[in-house]
Amino acid sequence: MTDTLTPTLLPLGDRGLLIRFAETLSDDANRAAIGFAARAEAAGVRGVAEVVPNLVSVLLRYEPSAISFVALAGEVRLLVSAPGQPAAADAEHRVAVHFDGEDLSEVAGLVRLSVADFIAAHNAAPLRVLATGFAPGFIYCGMHPEALVVPRRGVVRRQAQAGTVLFAAGQTAITSTAIPTGWHVIGHTEFRNFDPAAEPPTTVRAGDSVKFVAS
Repeated sequence: MTDTLTPTLLPLGDRGLLIRFAETLSDDANRAAIGFAARAEAAGVRGVAEVVPNLVSVLLRYEPSAISFVALAGEVRLLVSAPGQPAAADAEHRVAVHFDGEDLSEVAGLVRLSVADFIAAHNAAPLRVLATGFAPGFIYCGMHPEALVVPRRGVVRRQAQAGTVLFAAGQTAITSTAIPTGWHVIGHTEFRNFDPAAEPPTTVRAGDSVKFVAS
């Protein structure tokens, strides 16, 4: 259970406090990080300028003139130990994918499926949004069952265009900007989770769910 995880608190420079729930990705650690980030946002702790959840950790960026690291760590420990509140309903997103990626056949072969069977297995159930970030609007979704887990590519692709659907390490990711990647390219989508002219500029949040459908 996520409420049994005791996080490690680490300074990150002179304006950051990292709350790390595990060394490696697990469902419990990810849910704990997402839940803590929501509580930290709601608490509005004095001096905290930004709350940034990641796969198994949360970064609090703070102003040292408003709160010290020691005082902030105390606030964090209180939030961690506080009784959990009922989670707000998370949004569901339907993402249509053209399964036409350069690595699709290779990935299907790695998991010993035909391309059609791989697509069906990939789309069988909604995936939870584990984290966003890395690049503007980038979305990590997971986790796939063990039978669909493949390693990252051995060679980094110099650029994946915006809207590329990536697959590796039990996760599917969606790019919203052009980036280099070591993940397998399995398709493309018109969906974008980044609009710099909008407020907020992203629509998908950690904890949401994504249902992939073939188009």
